[in-house]
Amino acid sequence: MLPADSSGGDPSWAETELLAENRKLKDENLQLHLAMLSRSVIDQAHGMLMAWGPCTQAHAWVLLVEISQHCNVKLRDVAAALAATAEGHPLPDDIQHEAGRVLTVVQRASSGHRPIAWAPHQRRDER
Repeated sequence: MLPADSSGGDPSWAETELLAENRKLKDENLQLHLAMLSRSVIDQAHGMLMAWGPCTQAHAWVLLVEISQHCNVKLRDVAAALAATAEGHPLPDDIQHEAGRVLTVVQRASSGHRPIAWAPHQRRDER
């Protein structure tokens, strides 16, 4: 409960403002913490797309965004699904389909690179 002002009434305006600012800063801190956690998995998925493409860093980012938008799935969730394939987890069907589509386009467009088979749910030694 908030302390009352000196007249014995409701909390002062300054106290109310301080509590609101504190709440705002706590929310911002939580959002930044979640962003930091998401960044790691996004970076992992980004690198995986670069290797699977093969493609540049900038192109891999565009691919990740495109997969997210076409599947209507948050980018961090697409990234988590892609990164989980390294642990043997299969991709959800919609992400599998879209990732396969964009990587096929990349592979056809890239010259001088050997195309790779799209099988992210398989371990390297199983390919």
